[in-house]
Amino acid sequence: MAKKKKDKKKVKEQEVIVEETTVQEEQVEEATEVSEAVIEKFKEELAEAMAKADENLDGWQRAQADLANYRKRVEREREMTKDSIKTSVIKRYLDVSDDLVLALKNKPQEGEGAEWAEGIALISRKLETLLEGEGLTMIEADGQQFDPRVHEAVSQEDSEDHESGQIIDVLKPGYMLGDKVLRAALVRVAV
Repeated sequence: MAKKKKDKKKVKEQEVIVEETTVQEEQVEEATEVSEAVIEKFKEELAEAMAKADENLDGWQRAQADLANYRKRVEREREMTKDSIKTSVIKRYLDVSDDLVLALKNKPQEGEGAEWAEGIALISRKLETLLEGEGLTMIEADGQQFDPRVHEAVSQEDSEDHESGQIIDVLKPGYMLGDKVLRAALVRVAV
């Protein structure tokens, strides 16, 4: 009987161990399921966060490109405005330069007027140097073939000394600013 009690006690202990093991296995299984659910939830949240990050990155990159394009456009517009103002101012000074050249064609050669005329000639040369420094160049016209891109014909005349289409006389010089015609040369052309 003592052996039976011992066996019963051993069986009961084994049943308790089996029961505890079963409970532990169930707990492990539940914990695994919970862990898998949590992991799955974290994966979904991570995927959403990554999508949002990609969206934000894309938006940021577009904003950077827009800003760069805006800066380039503003710089282009600023340069165009600067060139436009420069052209406008230089055109005004061309009229003054033309008047000085015209006045100096009939300058007195002797007396007090000659000294005064020499001063005016000096001012004219300074103005010419200043305009050349800004990139202004005179268009070659005298004796050249007529080019409608840089010359403006005021008249066409018969000339025995010139070929047809050759410039006989320059009435008003033409100028270029860089590669842009600022003012076409006014010329008389041989027929």
